[in-house]
Amino acid sequence: MSEYGEFNTGYESGDVEQLHTEAGSEQDYQSDFGVYSQDSASAESTDFETGKHVEYEGADGSRYESTDYTSYSHDEAETNSVFAAEGNEQYSASEFSSLDALRAQFESAFAEGTQISDGGQAGLSIASN
Repeated sequence: MSEYGEFNTGYESGDVEQLHTEAGSEQDYQSDFGVYSQDSASAESTDFETGKHVEYEGADGSRYESTDYTSYSHDEAETNSVFAAEGNEQYSASEFSSLDALRAQFESAFAEGTQISDGGQAGLSIASN
């Protein structure tokens, strides 16, 4: 210690490190399916008959007979069918991650002192940053 008291000076340094991480993921799924069906049917039936019969007997004992007969039959059936299926399916996935690093270095000089006495006068304090 001296007559002026204690007086220190020095030097400081330091580091600050900061690490920030983020991570995430996203998944999507979608499906869409459709079915279309159409049916139709028709049927037709036609029957036709006609006939003619003639019979004649004369006074002299002669005889005449005639028969005409027509028969018609028609049957028809028809079917139509349409079937369709459609589908759509989607899937997606994504992932992300982020890493941020920050490093800061600082240096500072300082001086600090205690009270200096100069023989009865007012005290003096020194401090600086």
